[in-house]
Amino acid sequence: MRFAADSDLPDPYDGLVETADQQLHVHDCMGAALYIDDRPWGLLTLDALCPDTFNQINTIELRTFISLTEATIKAANRIETLTARADHEHQLAQALIEEDQKVEIVGKSAAIKRLQEEIAIVAQSHLTVLVLGETGVGKELVARQIHSLSPRNNNPLVYVNCTALPENIAESELFGHTKGAFSGAVADRSGKFELADGGTLFLDEIGELPLTVQPKMLRALQSGEIQRVGSDRHIEVDVRIVAATNRDLQREVGGGRFRTDLYHRLSVYPVHVPPLRERQQDVLLLAGYLLAGNQRRFGVRGLRLAADAKQVLLQYSWPGNVRELEHLLSRAALKAINDGGRDKRSITIEAWHLNLTETALGYSNHDEGEQREKPVNTILCNATSDNLSLRDAIDEFQRQLITERLEIHDQNLAATARDLGLNRGNFHRLLKRLQLR
Repeated sequence: MRFAADSDLPDPYDGLVETADQQLHVHDCMGAALYIDDRPWGLLTLDALCPDTFNQINTIELRTFISLTEATIKAANRIETLTARADHEHQLAQALIEEDQKVEIVGKSAAIKRLQEEIAIVAQSHLTVLVLGETGVGKELVARQIHSLSPRNNNPLVYVNCTALPENIAESELFGHTKGAFSGAVADRSGKFELADGGTLFLDEIGELPLTVQPKMLRALQSGEIQRVGSDRHIEVDVRIVAATNRDLQREVGGGRFRTDLYHRLSVYPVHVPPLRERQQDVLLLAGYLLAGNQRRFGVRGLRLAADAKQVLLQYSWPGNVRELEHLLSRAALKAINDGGRDKRSITIEAWHLNLTETALGYSNHDEGEQREKPVNTILCNATSDNLSLRDAIDEFQRQLITERLEIHDQNLAATARDLGLNRGNFHRLLKRLQLR
């Protein structure tokens, strides 16, 4: 937009620029609207004291200049946005790292106290640690605790699941590769050892490491040097190794499935994690800790265990250890929330929400004492005594068991469904299929 040289409109900068009479005697003025993503963003103004100053401006050049100005503003905004996002992601990553370092091993049993003492002793050293224990006992938690208490806790803890390492790419994942080393290697890539430099490398399920990769792993542990696939150059790394396994590595060595020298290199300081059945007094403590996490995850208040549910948890043998307890409580919490409503101040998990079978608990009577005259095993024998097909035997077993439970609960379908750990709708459909209703 151009304004006439003799326009009587005041200049927007009058009084802002020092002149003798505080007036800008502008005789040529031009304005252009700036648009960012097709939306008005601001104005670009050009003023001149001499008339006809802008007469010689090429319109195409001016439009180009205005477009360049708009692009510059857009780029500056984008940079500012990306900078803010990068700052946010950095803060988020830092928060996640700090949260990850908050490692807590829950328990007050003698077995857990001994484990914590072992961790405190070995964490301050640079010795290689072999964490032993059954599936689900929390071996990764022990590895994180060792790293958290070590002088390396400000450096990364890098996790490797050896079970998930296919033999053809295991070497590349651990030690890295160079561009063109094999089909698909389109760029140089650092391996887990390099990523863990200065920190801790946690090798979970080390017993599953392919036998062909074990010699190079041994060489890395012995010399502190690695070699990327496709490269002749050796790279020095400063890595503390913590390995874990649920296998008997000595038996694996005897069977020729694990190298003897690698086993001895890994088992410098073995740490045994006790199974949950050896720390039964910790079950309710762990349950409370896990339920607190479920409250946050499911967005509810006051998840608690009923007395009969606590009794069931204490009587169970926990073959899947802490992981089984965690998953069991998550399922039971969802069932209790569904039954009681998400908005209640207190949601109680009953024994039937846990859905632990009598066989798993090791007894045939729940709270009814001697009311149940037929143990489950007797019903099973009755169902399989004739020459029945598998499907017919299962149906007969279900028919006898449901009939017995209906008698115990005075034909109360809802109570019987809860006792059997079944959804009411599914229970009614099962009754109809078995021709019991």
